[in-house]
Amino acid sequence: MATVSVKDLVLNFGAVKVLRDLNLNIPTGEFLVLLGASGSGKSTLLNCIAGLLDVTDGQIFIDDKNVTWSEPKDRGIGMVFQSYALYPQMTVKGNLSFGLKNAKLPKAEIEKRIERAASVLQIEPLLDRKPSALSGGQRQRVAIGRALVRDVDVFLFDEPLSNLDAKLRADLRVEIKRLHQRLKNTMIYVTHDQVEAMTLADRIAVMSQGIILQLDTPNVIYNRPANKYVAGFIGSPEMNFLDGSLSGAKADIFETDDKKIKLSGYTFSEQNRSSAQSAILGVRPEQVAVNDHAEAMPVTESVEVELVEPMGADTLVWSTFAKQPFRFRMEGTAIVSPGDKVKIGFDPAKASLFDTDTELRL
Repeated sequence: MATVSVKDLVLNFGAVKVLRDLNLNIPTGEFLVLLGASGSGKSTLLNCIAGLLDVTDGQIFIDDKNVTWSEPKDRGIGMVFQSYALYPQMTVKGNLSFGLKNAKLPKAEIEKRIERAASVLQIEPLLDRKPSALSGGQRQRVAIGRALVRDVDVFLFDEPLSNLDAKLRADLRVEIKRLHQRLKNTMIYVTHDQVEAMTLADRIAVMSQGIILQLDTPNVIYNRPANKYVAGFIGSPEMNFLDGSLSGAKADIFETDDKKIKLSGYTFSEQNRSSAQSAILGVRPEQVAVNDHAEAMPVTESVEVELVEPMGADTLVWSTFAKQPFRFRMEGTAIVSPGDKVKIGFDPAKASLFDTDTELRL
């Protein structure tokens, strides 16, 4: 197992700055997810670590060895791409053994590695099949197996599940998590899917425009997002954002429209806080209590149902709070229709507050 360190990494494509002074330390055995929208720089960063792109400035270390200018084959990594990239004329066993044969490993060692990888990924019955006879999920397992047989300490995954349907994605997500628990290798995983990030990661690095906006555990990123972008990117459906301002001697009252919300119990980030400013209050739909459960909440309001989205286990309801769009969840068995009145409530202590100008957490 190995550590991975990225120090002051810069990558420019001509005049375009793609990665900007990135610093990242990944301890041995960690599962780190690089999360961001298309164009955020997450796959580019992974390719720099893999050695597939030459960096403009900065350094990359794997297990304390400077590999900034090393060839990919000399970095001790295994990489799984979005595309399966299997050789169609070879069997599964042939695909798994191809790189090992080129490296001139002894036949007995090749057989041992293939047997181990096939056992871990549960693809033993598929070894004599060709890729055309495999499902999408089976092909991706083989692609992962090709990285496993290299017996490396660091695995890099570049959106490996994005070409699969929803059920296969969920199944393979569990397989990858089990794989990490068994092997305990260092893994770096790129995705734009925040559900994948939340369920897989030990830590998540949320990226945008070539920088890391927040690096922390899924729990911290979900409950204490560092800025409005992170808050909106994590969570489905998206967090509700209410525009307003802060008032009171301690700037602990949020005012929006004709409502004054006392921020009792809210933990401010003192480094970003000032005495009085415009602000944005963020409330996740799942943090909103409904009807009888709303009574115990510090903030309550009766709202009108505007739109209903049944989602099976629960129901997403669209409404308006303080003249601004506001969504909340109800139980899937709840019977509610547009025009109905529903009492809602939430606890400001569990909400998120952001500066309107900087969008940083307050």
